Amino acid sequence: MGRILPRDFYNRETEIVAQEMLGAIIECTTPEGTASAMIVETEAYVGEHDLACHAAAGRTKRTEPLYGRPGNSYVYFIYGVHWCFNAVTRGEGEPSAVLVRAAEPLSGQSLMRRRRGERPREIDLTNGPGKLCEALGIDGALNDVSLQRKPLVIREGVKVSARDIETTPRIGISRAVDWPLRYIIRGNPYVSRFPRARVIRARG
Repeated sequence: MGRILPRDFYNRETEIVAQEMLGAIIECTTPEGTASAMIVETEAYVGEHDLACHAAAGRTKRTEPLYGRPGNSYVYFIYGVHWCFNAVTRGEGEPSAVLVRAAEPLSGQSLMRRRRGERPREIDLTNGPGKLCEALGIDGALNDVSLQRKPLVIREGVKVSARDIETTPRIGISRAVDWPLRYIIRGNPYVSRFPRARVIRARG
């Protein structure tokens, strides 16, 4: 198991953190057991000027974690159905975060299947932000917690080279839809949705 990523890792520009989280391991421990997965898709949300970021609404009870310490979690409920997990980035008072959209299961797959409840194929266990949270056991109880200690941590994983990162516009949003702030591991089958055009700008 790789070391847990320190706070300093997150205390940088959100776009950089979002790309360097690719290949890292998200791990959640609950009374049912531990499950982990390699992050293969992320999106950056970069502050109050970003109309797709929750911080665009200002500092509220819901968005308070975004204004907090880098390296904490921001977990929110969407559509009355799904939890979504984010890692808070930049300095305190600079509301921004990385949404983890998809991951490749590494351990605890049987636990993931029980949680998902529909006998999904392994490729469908965690290939979306809501699926990922359900499979790993992430919910609102894990909002605004430190990602440097259990139950919820992100560990060093494999280093993904710049040529293996594809950049696309973010998806599933209605504002700032053309901002190229979604990052995926090129060709990984666990990505939630592949770009329509296969030739996408690489990082760098």
